[in-house]
Amino acid sequence: MPPVVSTPRRPIGAAPIALAAVLALALLAVLAGAPGAGAATPARAAGNPADRLASEPLDAERYDRSRRCTSRPRAGTLALQAWLQRNARGSSWGIMRCERLSPGSYSLHSDGRALDWHLDVGVPADRREARRLIALMLAPDRLGQEHALARRMGLQEIIWDCRSWWAGTEGLRTYSVCLNRNGDLRRRIDPTLAHRDHVHFGLSFAGAAKRTSFWRH
Repeated sequence: MPPVVSTPRRPIGAAPIALAAVLALALLAVLAGAPGAGAATPARAAGNPADRLASEPLDAERYDRSRRCTSRPRAGTLALQAWLQRNARGSSWGIMRCERLSPGSYSLHSDGRALDWHLDVGVPADRREARRLIALMLAPDRLGQEHALARRMGLQEIIWDCRSWWAGTEGLRTYSVCLNRNGDLRRRIDPTLAHRDHVHFGLSFAGAAKRTSFWRH
């Protein structure tokens, strides 16, 4: 089962940052469908930053759980935040938050390996941007290597609008927190819990330490 991801605190006065660069790319078919749609093969993304690294060994997909709370963000998480500020619409909703999810398991925010990026599904421009970003992260590179940018950055989880992706899985699936006991999508759910007002990005230990190929170049 995928890990549980905690609910972020809503910041006050979060304002979107102007779009720094618009990439022309095809969106994932699954993102255009209803929540809970099955995974689909992503299309290549024009302008994918992973293309310039295609000749280098591709980083392994792995999932690293958090076991404790620390006091500061990791270098890779700060680098991801800075990259999004330069290249995407939206704004940071923060990194650090000490939260225990279950015995021996903590939120990735607890050790500075997760970033919440504010984009609201109810705002058309935000919705398009979230879809663009996720499609870019999970798209194959010019050699057809899947999830190329996510792997090169060291991403291990992405959650948006009741859908989630975990390292080692094929594509976006229904986020289990959005389901009721019968396995149906809840009709009423807090938008932050459903990740409808932000995209959650979580990094592996290697990505958070900037030891993956994207951050080395």
